[in-house]
Amino acid sequence: MSSASIFVWETLGTAILILMGAGVVANVVLKDTLGSGGGWLLINFGWGFAVFAGASIAAPSGAHLNPAVTLGLAVAGKTEWAQVPVYFAAQLLGAFLGAVLAWLTYKLQFDAHDDPAGTRGIFCTAPTVPGRGWNVLTEVIGTFVLVAWVLLSPAAKAAADGVPQLGNAALGYAGVAFVVIGIGNSLGGPTGYAINPARDLGPRIAYAILPIRGKGSAEWGYSWVPVVGPLLGAALAGLLYLALPV
Repeated sequence: MSSASIFVWETLGTAILILMGAGVVANVVLKDTLGSGGGWLLINFGWGFAVFAGASIAAPSGAHLNPAVTLGLAVAGKTEWAQVPVYFAAQLLGAFLGAVLAWLTYKLQFDAHDDPAGTRGIFCTAPTVPGRGWNVLTEVIGTFVLVAWVLLSPAAKAAADGVPQLGNAALGYAGVAFVVIGIGNSLGGPTGYAINPARDLGPRIAYAILPIRGKGSAEWGYSWVPVVGPLLGAALAGLLYLALPV
């Protein structure tokens, strides 16, 4: 596939991912919405379905939607290194655009919200207990699970008698959506499980730029954690794949 095609599909898919992902957080956090106060489970399921929608749309480019996935696939020899910068750029742009669209969707609710300084979490992640080293480790572990699943999950194949043996590939992109929901429910509590550098950085940039009434700081001092942690976790997953007899 050409670099131009990869860029278009990854931008579109990542934009849908963030539009729906940031959208579900806005629905829960902002007060004048039908989902206000819906809680952590609603957010996790919303992000899982956002992954399903974005990945399904970006299927022509392989539906990475995530620099960590791209890096893990490159380390494992499944994506050309020359294409990595194209994936990264498209994913960051798509994440920014998706965040802007989520804000436009909830513009009136942002204006009416009684805690405008507390809206950053709609766009990007933050730790519940700050501690940069441990926060990085949490993101490493969560992303390792995601990328290891992408690399090691069994695909559909035919047995010797010709009868298909359906692995997780039979689920399509619903499979990775289930994994994301699982990571959120089990490992997402400490840092909000960015597990995707573009998912955090693109919306964080959008938050810093958008004219949100009374907004707080974008917390740039923390912004490197949800970038470095996921990339480290993805690289480790790729190295594990190379080390295993698969």
